[in-house]
Amino acid sequence: MGSRASTLLRDEEIEEIKKETGFSHSQITRLYSRFTSLDKGENGTLSREDFQRIPELAINPLGDRIINAFFPEGEDQVNFRGFIRTLSHFRPIEDNEKSKDANAAEPLNSRSNKLLFAFRLYDLDRDDKISRDELQQVLRMMVGANISDEQLGSIADRTIQEADVDGDGAICFSEFVKVLEKVDVEQKMSIRFLH
Repeated sequence: MGSRASTLLRDEEIEEIKKETGFSHSQITRLYSRFTSLDKGENGTLSREDFQRIPELAINPLGDRIINAFFPEGEDQVNFRGFIRTLSHFRPIEDNEKSKDANAAEPLNSRSNKLLFAFRLYDLDRDDKISRDELQQVLRMMVGANISDEQLGSIADRTIQEADVDGDGAICFSEFVKVLEKVDVEQKMSIRFLH
């Protein structure tokens, strides 16, 4: 499989993807092989249905939200470049990346980009705020019917009360970042098949 992937991806493309995402040559070819195995239509793109066949996403309560993150608004297909760009948010940050040139673009897997990715999983209407209703909907996705609506509402209210610094009844990105400042995002947002 690896040889098929490397013959379909030109060396220039691999080099561009390495620079953009930080993935190694072997990771890119492995991900390309995975991409092509998911591409049931064999058209060089993945659909939402292709993603839904991934067992880990099928059982993940936020699977649909994660799948949606791969697709730009209004799009129903993603090519390999878009696929790997989204996956790069989950790539661990290497020690040698932490001391990069200050003028260089922020890596896709930086802490702030990882947090922005997570924030967007909660921001269902894409208005750059997480409302009580959005928070409650995502919590419902995560816990199913194990907790009553009243309990979920209480959790959502308490979370917003603690995070909402500006008092607008919602959580903006900067408030989201503040709440998660002590959370090890690196540990929470990594995927195993990249190692």
